[in-house]
Amino acid sequence: MTHSDGSQVDPDVPTRRNPPQASGKPLVHTRHGRQWSDPYAWLRDPDYPEVNRPEILAYLTAENDYFEHWRKGHGDSIEALADELRSRIPDADEGVPWHYRGYWYRWRFAAGAQYRIWERAPARTDTPPRDSYRTVLNEAALAAAGGSDNFALGGWDLAPNDRWLARSIDRSGDERFRLEVLRFPDSVQPTWVVDDTLGAPVFSACSRYLFYLALNAEWRPAQLRRLDLATGRSTLVLDEPDPGFRLGLESSQSEHYLIISSGDHETSEVHLLPLRQPLAPPQRIAARRAGHEYEVDHDGRRLVIRSNRDVANYALYAAPTATPDEAHWSLLRSGTDQRYLMGYAAFASFIASAERWQGLDQIVLLYPDGNEQRVPFPDASYVAYLGMNAEPDTRRLRIGYEALTCPSTVFDYDLDSGTLETQKVRAVPGGYLADEYNTERLLITARDGTAVPVSLVYAKRFPPQPDRPLYLYGYGAYGIATTPGFSSNRLALLNRGVTFAIAHIRGGDDLGHHWYASGKLTQRTNTFNDFVDVARALVDRGLTGKRRIAYVGGSAGGELVGAALNQDPTLPGAAVLHVPFVDVLNTMLDATLPLTPIEWPEWGNPIEDPDAFDLLLSYSPYDQLKPADYPAVLVTAGLNDPRVTYWEAAKYVARLRSLNQNDALVLLKTNMTSGHAGRSGRFEALEETAEEYAFVLAALNPDAEP
Repeated sequence: MTHSDGSQVDPDVPTRRNPPQASGKPLVHTRHGRQWSDPYAWLRDPDYPEVNRPEILAYLTAENDYFEHWRKGHGDSIEALADELRSRIPDADEGVPWHYRGYWYRWRFAAGAQYRIWERAPARTDTPPRDSYRTVLNEAALAAAGGSDNFALGGWDLAPNDRWLARSIDRSGDERFRLEVLRFPDSVQPTWVVDDTLGAPVFSACSRYLFYLALNAEWRPAQLRRLDLATGRSTLVLDEPDPGFRLGLESSQSEHYLIISSGDHETSEVHLLPLRQPLAPPQRIAARRAGHEYEVDHDGRRLVIRSNRDVANYALYAAPTATPDEAHWSLLRSGTDQRYLMGYAAFASFIASAERWQGLDQIVLLYPDGNEQRVPFPDASYVAYLGMNAEPDTRRLRIGYEALTCPSTVFDYDLDSGTLETQKVRAVPGGYLADEYNTERLLITARDGTAVPVSLVYAKRFPPQPDRPLYLYGYGAYGIATTPGFSSNRLALLNRGVTFAIAHIRGGDDLGHHWYASGKLTQRTNTFNDFVDVARALVDRGLTGKRRIAYVGGSAGGELVGAALNQDPTLPGAAVLHVPFVDVLNTMLDATLPLTPIEWPEWGNPIEDPDAFDLLLSYSPYDQLKPADYPAVLVTAGLNDPRVTYWEAAKYVARLRSLNQNDALVLLKTNMTSGHAGRSGRFEALEETAEEYAFVLAALNPDAEP
């Protein structure tokens, strides 16, 4: 390992001016008659997902040592921030109970615990005595017994006869979950174990069979399988041969059907299997055709289908279970240019439709007689969504709610009285007064004339101005909106004079399906342009200053930040890229990687399409790095990450550092025992948030107190 000047790196003595420097090895690729260089391709271990090459591990270790050296120099700030973040989380906490199959269920955190305990109590009263709850599943105990720094619960289910418990667990961060089936409630050791699964399993109505998804070598849920709990024999139920399609499964709201979905980012196909006939073959609803996305639920009498067949912003249809093909779909409710149907739940006596009207969340109840009822919410701007509603029917609808200055709230909406009843408001220990903060929603005109919404929140005593720092967050991909929700962590920034901004850029579905479509494939660069144009406008309006902005994003949002930096590296003063998708072209050219074929509908297929190749090359953050004065940059990765592989971050940092024209800090931190989500555990994860905040604060305002 050497510096760019040829001197040797001593990882034990890293300094700001003495970072690790990976050696570039000349390598030129050719495709479609085009050539491009990839000097850090050697950082990908050819044996991946195993990573054993000494030179690769040595480089990652040297970068981690360099990061730790920086961390020690900012240890007081980081620990102060971590303590502050922890102080705003209740030491012990519990969720609002929900009713299901004759029991009240809830989750809770014991005092100081990193993971949940799931419990239930007989539903003899509306409010069961606290001492009547019994443990169903103890995540904290499972995490402690695993001997790993990482723990994730993929899902769990109790058999209808209450004699089996199925749970899926990941202890490495690679998201290959181990399915364990135990005799309930007495067994400690699993009776049956299945490796390489994904998602929550579902029991048949008779409780003898368990349906689950099996992963293939490329980390694709490619098979639906049925486990016979009497024999331990696993049988293939449905195979998805298309390498670009992933399977999903869930129970219908009525619990009559297993819903088996298959799809990519723009096409879907759904099969149903009656849970009372677990050996029956799956029944297809509508054959897949390119561009048609639909999902299915069952209300006990009929199928309810959400589809973009006729309307880009989706519509709801009803169909008989005996003849579910498209010819028998009847329209229930249609989206419009201003009304986007995002999701729904089909109860026996009504449909709860989750919608977005001109960018504002709504929940509308649709009744069989044609009447509808809109749930009223107290704020002008907020986030609202369907909560835990496990029963096939209900007269009290559970709703989640929050806003930039309103902590997460659980409402029950009483359908008969038409009123919202507050069940819980998330506690913020240490005190929180919403009226000490202010929010704004701006419209900023992008370079093509499109108005891009921006949400701001800041402490009233620190109003935005040119000399104050601003934290600009964006994502803009997969049709995932960046909603203006609450974060107690964010208070640490607001109380230090930092304005927090969310750029609702194209690529998400913040304003409807068209907002997503105008930021993908051939229009992908709109996403990056929107973000940069928002940043420039915030400076021009005097809400912050040049080199006073931090760009922050993760995964596809990391791609966003990387592309935005390449457009104008002198505007931000800091950039944070978490598990970033920055080696876009090389990844989309490698069909052996876990997600590549599945991702082509989102980004394009450069293997077959020269135009897609040219577009990806034109914005790929790793490939478009040029000599420039870059800001301070923090990049994170997970060695076991199956979504964005570790070498994307490593290659990006190596190339960035070799091209940076100043001595601004460039850090790479690789979690060697985790994956895409970083460290697990509610308190452990806060350490990484504290590191990020300390990095941003030091870069944007180095003289400020932590």
